[in-house]
Amino acid sequence: MKVFHSTRSTEQTVTSKQAIRQGIAPDGGLFVTDQLASIQVDPACLAGQTYRQTAARILGLLLDDYTADELDRSIRAAYGEQWSTPAITPLTQVGDDYVLELFNGPTSAFKDVALQILPRLMSQALPQGDDDQRIMILTATSGDTGKAALSGFADTTGTGITVFYPEGKVSQVQRLQMVTQAGSNVRVCAVRGNFDDAQSAVKTIFADRELASTLANRAGTALSSANSINVGRLVPQVVYYFHAYGSLLDQGAIKAGDPVEFFVPTGNFGDILAGYYAKMMGLPVERLTVASDRNKVLSDFLTSGVYDRNRPFYTTTSPSMDILISSNLERMLYYMSDGDTKLIASLMEDLATTGRYQVPSGLLRRIQSLFACGWADEDEVSAAIHDCWQDHNYLMDPHTACGYHVMNRGHRRDGIPRILLSTASPYKFPRVVGQSLGLATQGSDFACMDVLSDATHTQTPSNLRNLETAKVRFTDCIDIAEMPAYVRRAAMEMNS
Repeated sequence: MKVFHSTRSTEQTVTSKQAIRQGIAPDGGLFVTDQLASIQVDPACLAGQTYRQTAARILGLLLDDYTADELDRSIRAAYGEQWSTPAITPLTQVGDDYVLELFNGPTSAFKDVALQILPRLMSQALPQGDDDQRIMILTATSGDTGKAALSGFADTTGTGITVFYPEGKVSQVQRLQMVTQAGSNVRVCAVRGNFDDAQSAVKTIFADRELASTLANRAGTALSSANSINVGRLVPQVVYYFHAYGSLLDQGAIKAGDPVEFFVPTGNFGDILAGYYAKMMGLPVERLTVASDRNKVLSDFLTSGVYDRNRPFYTTTSPSMDILISSNLERMLYYMSDGDTKLIASLMEDLATTGRYQVPSGLLRRIQSLFACGWADEDEVSAAIHDCWQDHNYLMDPHTACGYHVMNRGHRRDGIPRILLSTASPYKFPRVVGQSLGLATQGSDFACMDVLSDATHTQTPSNLRNLETAKVRFTDCIDIAEMPAYVRRAAMEMNS
């Protein structure tokens, strides 16, 4: 059975169920397993597989303390009729390249792939026979994670969920998706600050042992996370890299063993980290390219080896990537440094105390041998949306457009297919997309949806269009310092 431990220490080991239930390691590190390299998947076996079949194969290898029956039930429930296509994550050819469409779930964002199954995995991880124990999911969101987590955990037995989002720094559609969420076990609250402020506060709350004791004793509640710091959020994302490769095999675009490249718009580094996991597990990945917006802390790090969050924070047209503290980078550094927990602990201490760190030159060279990078400003994002529609009649959201811009500026390697991960429906950002196409964008986001649909003859997802008349349930807005008290109160109320 595979065991997991912190990126900062190997002293305490847990099973995958325990790691998923806890969310984050007690020392503030992220859970990793040293057995990834021993898991080798034959690329030839990926051909002719449904998404569910690929998920069963990959999750069975990574989460081997779950029984086959537990995983089968979880997979069937997670990837069913709530998806707009039975393909779940279809691979579409756009020009000479491919787009992996990850936005066909119930909230129209890539987070659905993991957050439809995480609640099922979490429920299976609860101790048997302890009906009084409850897990409170605590999540900070830059836009899409919040709604996807709320949708997945709403009214799930044995769980509650509280989501914090930065006031004024998510789109109108993203905000309405969260504040109208149904469910007796959900809470949503805006915070005054940016995503990094909220995420840092969430990590502090997880490390607050006094609060943990209070919640356990008075509310029978333990905290866990639905952010990609939770290995249960990360591992399901590995599946779609393998499934994309299988789709290329099915289309006759490659033969088993041929290399591929992935271009990934990312802010918190979780989406592209899943590709690195797939690479370590035997997927023939030639290169992984990070695409950033103007908050290009990841691009600068991958170029210089210096991670420095001491810089201006920009509110851009790709709000889910407006992040300066990329939590999952810690996992990549762990593996690239051959599991040097002392180094990782030192780097993270530097980040916490000074806001920056620098990796050794040898480690940087090793990282750069696999990871490339690029970034796009808002004008370049707008141009990418326009050009992709004009050239290929394909509509994309501003996050995916960051990746499209970076991909088209990069050097094409002969014979190696390029896959761009598409992270959200363009209808989540109809004003930005409409403006990029030169359309009239007066009025609400819903008016913009209608204009966009009429002009492009594409269909607005009903789950987004119906938000216009949905009832707003949550209007709270607090300071960052008030978050611990809010969590305590939410746990008490949900347990009453």
